[in-house]
Amino acid sequence: MIASGERKLALWNVGVAYAAFLIGTLAGLLQVFIRNDKLQLPAWLDYYQILTAHGVLLALIFTTFFIFAFFITGMSKSLGAFGPKVLLWNWIGFLTMLAGTVLATVMIISGKASVLYTFYAPMMASPWYYIGLALFIVGSLVMGFALVGHYIRWRKEHKGELSPLFAFMTVSTVILWAIACLGVVATVLFQYIPWAFGWVDTINVELSRTLFWYFGHPLVYFWLLPAYMAWYVVVPKILGVPVFSDALARLSFVLFILFSIPVGFHHQLMEPGIENFWKFFQVILTFMVIIPSLMTAFSMFANFERAGRKNGGKGLFGWFTKLPWNDLRFTSLFIAMAFFIPGGAGGIINASFQLNEIVHNTLWVVGHFHITVGTPVAMTFMGITFWMVPYLTGRKFTKTMEKLGFIQIGLWAVGMLLMSTAQHVLGLLGAPRRTAYSGYNDHPAALEWFEGIISNHVTMAIGGSILFLSAMLLLYIVIMSAFLSPKAVEVDEFVEFPLAESDKAATPKFLENWLLWIGIAFALIIIAYAIPIFQMIQHAPPGSKGFITW
Repeated sequence: MIASGERKLALWNVGVAYAAFLIGTLAGLLQVFIRNDKLQLPAWLDYYQILTAHGVLLALIFTTFFIFAFFITGMSKSLGAFGPKVLLWNWIGFLTMLAGTVLATVMIISGKASVLYTFYAPMMASPWYYIGLALFIVGSLVMGFALVGHYIRWRKEHKGELSPLFAFMTVSTVILWAIACLGVVATVLFQYIPWAFGWVDTINVELSRTLFWYFGHPLVYFWLLPAYMAWYVVVPKILGVPVFSDALARLSFVLFILFSIPVGFHHQLMEPGIENFWKFFQVILTFMVIIPSLMTAFSMFANFERAGRKNGGKGLFGWFTKLPWNDLRFTSLFIAMAFFIPGGAGGIINASFQLNEIVHNTLWVVGHFHITVGTPVAMTFMGITFWMVPYLTGRKFTKTMEKLGFIQIGLWAVGMLLMSTAQHVLGLLGAPRRTAYSGYNDHPAALEWFEGIISNHVTMAIGGSILFLSAMLLLYIVIMSAFLSPKAVEVDEFVEFPLAESDKAATPKFLENWLLWIGIAFALIIIAYAIPIFQMIQHAPPGSKGFITW
């Protein structure tokens, strides 16, 4: 069991994460019925309020708080107890994040920030919403740097040693997060807040979107890398095999630092004002991110085959039947990985010049987002929850909870399959994203979108309803694991923190040369962004005043 200070800190992060999860999933349920024209909201609540709440609370608040709970628990487990300064700064960061979360959420619920998850200008929210976002980001950076401080202390005490794999991956993710946040911090502090307070009359819309997507795409990898950490470090321990390759695992995370940030233009392929050369250059860098993802897939299936053959699997695919399918920790993570295969393929389509023209701003993008973040990331976090929360509370994960966990994961998989498939197909037919229900004046071409069995808002609503049922079951499991399940007399293997051993002897030490990788990352960022951003400022249009459309 980790030290009590880290345990309390991690549990507070889990608690805030699942409070945001509750509100966010409720908003998602309301959305699918509004798009199906089966629900009318009261006058004080509109579709774009709940759409904003759904995106911000699930994609930003739930993920970030949960990620830091995972990091805190794993860093304490792998590097030892935090010192008083590290613990203090983690609490300061947590409280700052919490203050920003509360402020931003109040602004959304009160109807003063219905600017959606991307908060695109020239839509203008209350300035206090942007201040809430800024506090949230600053708090997360404080927590991240505190964890890096714990890592630095360990390195000083273990000179010449490679750090444990979990710690290396945590530092990699924090570095990626810190570099990515430079964009959103710049646009919020120097563009949105002065504009929203009326200190300046207009905002450079293209520059604001560019700075957002400089942050917005690596944000996806900030969600994904903790899931990858579980796949690389936790899954082998559950399977009873060592990490396939320590060096390959570390290299894949280094490549994510290098290639996940200078790629934001692939979200802006349809926007004018950016030369095609720079768009194409960032598309190439986007495809480079596929390499560490394929490396991860290779490592995972190598682990599966080694474990299956160790358990007696014969023939070409006999190992598959010998995997521990009755272990909730494994099955939940395996299903999450499986969903990432079509999700990754969809990402290649989104980042392609010509194909992006077909799917841009359609429901396809929403389906892609749910099948990448809403399943591989969220379901991995669920799988982690099943053992991490009992580990932190010292309670048993009973057989009843395990059965409910299998049901919950199964419901989430079925619900997401129905909803995201409907969204993908509707998007290909032309149904737009970011909009409430519309009948398009009963235009025949629009009505055809909703006539298929899959391409139907009813299918999407059924999937969303199943997802909400799964979410409520998950929250029941979390509450039981945190407060009501019986206390464990001794730590059960199921609720131990499963960190697999890795062979560090074969790992080149230069992989932990952070100055080298940070330097290369900034060089790529400067090459990809310096000239386009300079042109956006030098040739800036008159700018736009703020619009409040709700």
